Amino acid sequence: MTYCVAIKLNEGLVFCSDSRTNAGPDRVSTYSKLHRFSIHGDRQLMMVTAGNLATSQAVVAQIERDLKEDAEFNLRKASYVADIADYVGSLSLREQGKHRGGAVGGGFNAEATFILGGQIKGGDPELYMIYPEGNHITASEQYPFLQIGETKYGKPILDRIIRPATPHETAMRCALVSLDSTMRSNATVGPPIELLFYPTDSLSNTSHYYKFEENDPYLVKLRHSWDENIRRAFNELPPLSLVFGADI
Repeated sequence: MTYCVAIKLNEGLVFCSDSRTNAGPDRVSTYSKLHRFSIHGDRQLMMVTAGNLATSQAVVAQIERDLKEDAEFNLRKASYVADIADYVGSLSLREQGKHRGGAVGGGFNAEATFILGGQIKGGDPELYMIYPEGNHITASEQYPFLQIGETKYGKPILDRIIRPATPHETAMRCALVSLDSTMRSNATVGPPIELLFYPTDSLSNTSHYYKFEENDPYLVKLRHSWDENIRRAFNELPPLSLVFGADI
């Protein structure tokens, strides 16, 4: 399992992802799920992945190969980020199709889900979630974020905090808390955590990027502060004696 979140703000795009792909009793595996594609001054694209690792790695490899070989369609030739979302969806479907009805067996699941975001010169930053079926959706105005993987534990804070006008530093902290809350409740989601902010119109690969290991001092401090403030806020909730009277 994994957890990735991407946020579309007036100031730019935020991406946050874990790196755990296996958490068995005797083995923990990690792979980066945040991928960046840069054509400096013209377009910047970021993508996070969840689901079958072989499928997502094959899709990323094909994107890079098509770009290197100047294929009929590649990232450089797209006019819109939505066109690239269609392209990623088709690559994913093609890769999944290799395993349907084969000797692997009916229990094999090659599905993968992607969040693609970025900006092409002359356009606005865009954000899309690409389903295993190849189609995609974009983030809403009211709740401008998308999640893939183990989404339920980290969603409540995003619902409460994230709006288009949210400052990017606030959104980055919110994404970290969202991911840390997920790690606390699900052992299959784990560090390193990757965090990236792409500023609108920068069209540069010098985005704000950081990788947090499990015992990173900032991550530890953030976790402890969040726990303490949650307990304090809970203890300050109105008492039930207001409903049941003093005898409760």
